[in-house]
Amino acid sequence: MPTKTNKKATAAAASRSEEAESALKELFVDELKDIYWAEKHLATALPKLIKGATSEDLKQTITTHLEETKNQITRLESVFASVGEKAAAKKCLAMEGLLAEATELLSDTDKGTEVRDVAIISAAQKVEHYEIASYGTLRTLAGTLGYSEAQSLLDETLAEEKNADSLLTQVAENYVNEAAAAEVE
Repeated sequence: MPTKTNKKATAAAASRSEEAESALKELFVDELKDIYWAEKHLATALPKLIKGATSEDLKQTITTHLEETKNQITRLESVFASVGEKAAAKKCLAMEGLLAEATELLSDTDKGTEVRDVAIISAAQKVEHYEIASYGTLRTLAGTLGYSEAQSLLDETLAEEKNADSLLTQVAENYVNEAAAAEVE
């Protein structure tokens, strides 16, 4: 039996004009292009963070997420296909800025220090939070537009992004932050 929320969503979908549906799909596809660009550029930036990290746990966490990111790029291509669109990237100014900040944090911290690891975690979590917001929005829009396959694929990626953020927090709280606080310049 459908819930009230599903009845409301169904009624709302039925009452939407083709123009409104088209505008919402256009926004959805535009946001997909944005995150597609973001993920592709993140995949090229993560190796720099891995190389800059001191902690083996941090290196492993980011390495694992790099592999997930590569899979997420492929999954996004499946999302595009599931809604009848060709995968295309549109420059993501937010990710460009986040990655520029990550590069700056690396250059502003000393190599081989726990302080640098804290900076890397900070930069990586900013990226994760952006991705969580983006995938949450996309998943919801996919549901609104009736793209159940896309919604499922985006939900899978959203769960991975939340997990990556949680793992970064664990590395920070387990020892990196305290080790950085104890470092002597």
